[in-house]
Amino acid sequence: MTLDNQEEMRLDEREAIDRLRRGQIDALAPLVRRYQTRALRAAYLITWDAMLAQDVVQAAFVRAYERIGQFDPARPFGPWFLRMVANAAVKAARRESGLASLDAPLDRSPDEGLSLAELVADPAPGPGEQVEQRERVAAVRAALARLSPEQRAVIVLRYYLDFSEDEMARRLETAPGTIKSRLHAARRRLAGLLGGRFSLDDWEETHERA
Repeated sequence: MTLDNQEEMRLDEREAIDRLRRGQIDALAPLVRRYQTRALRAAYLITWDAMLAQDVVQAAFVRAYERIGQFDPARPFGPWFLRMVANAAVKAARRESGLASLDAPLDRSPDEGLSLAELVADPAPGPGEQVEQRERVAAVRAALARLSPEQRAVIVLRYYLDFSEDEMARRLETAPGTIKSRLHAARRRLAGLLGGRFSLDDWEETHERA
């Protein structure tokens, strides 16, 4: 994306937010176009349910409209909205966990736009890397599915949405020490579930290249 396109998107976003603050709900359209895919991926990685993730994101856009008066226009919209999505996804996953075990085998697959492979795969693997890549995707997918919603949330916020620990604490209104503790526990749990087959550090580096 060129600098001109980035500036145009920022202008479109500011205009959309100004219109939302005037009560024009149709101004959600450019924000949906810009953030829907990322929000759906984040919600899916926390809930592990594609339909539930869609419901969470749709409700979050409506909630953003209803609460736009609480948004500080001097700050970027994306982190504010995605934090809202993450919180809603955790609550939804907690409700659903009473109906289906989070440790149950995954018999649902997200559509292409929600694929976990986008988080862990090299964007252009060579033939010799494809088998290992599939194994890594399957292993990380299974491990993430066995985390609690809260643990999945901190992993998603830190390594998918690129929030720093300070940003996570501020936006989740949680003490920095609590965030650090949750993230440490989630990383240890993931590493244990991966059983030494793949390094969590290798996964993080691969995600950063993707």
